[in-house]
Amino acid sequence: MRTSRRLSDLSWTDARDLALSGAMLAVPLGSTEQHGPHLPLSTDTDVAVALCNELADTRSDVVVAPAVTYGSSGAHAGFAGTLSISQEAIELLVTELGRSACRTFAHVLFVSAHGGNADPVGRAVRRLCAESWDARAFTPRWVGESHAGHAETALMLAIRPLSVRMHRAVTSSAEPVRAPGRGLRCSSVAAVSETGILGDPVGATGLHGSLLMDCLVTELTMEVAQWRGGRAA
Repeated sequence: MRTSRRLSDLSWTDARDLALSGAMLAVPLGSTEQHGPHLPLSTDTDVAVALCNELADTRSDVVVAPAVTYGSSGAHAGFAGTLSISQEAIELLVTELGRSACRTFAHVLFVSAHGGNADPVGRAVRRLCAESWDARAFTPRWVGESHAGHAETALMLAIRPLSVRMHRAVTSSAEPVRAPGRGLRCSSVAAVSETGILGDPVGATGLHGSLLMDCLVTELTMEVAQWRGGRAA
């Protein structure tokens, strides 16, 4: 991604000029929560940032904001390192952040790769739209295991391979608590999986992750094109 498309690298005049040219702001929303003994706590954030960066590489009208690295992760309480805030806090944060961002950028996209944020982010975006701000949300989804299994492990092998400790990956017989791509808010992962894994990460490869990322980027790009029209990088 071009350095000039990271909001944190811009001056205020750069941001003003890009906004006046019609640029949209893409805000990655992630979490800091356990993803088994083999994946980093930043997994959801890393996926969200990668999607925003890929979108910015595809379109010339995308500026990527610094990531929000905390989410509603109560289901992962009990695993060291998990830092969670409430759904109400997420909804308020996204609402206030959206109001502020829309004062510069006429169009704001929230890319949320943490399932536990889906409902509060959706409520926040609906509120922003009701207030006549132009905001959208995108949550990547895939068929398969819900947490730290094959899909997320493969994605991380494609995005940040050096952060993955495949020698620690183990198969979990635990049943997924909720459907893939949705939150695990109503149950305790620790109650069903001592490793924090729901699924089977063993056998995941970077190739699998690259193919899945390509599919997610295509879906994201198509949704943005339907919203904002086509604008190639």
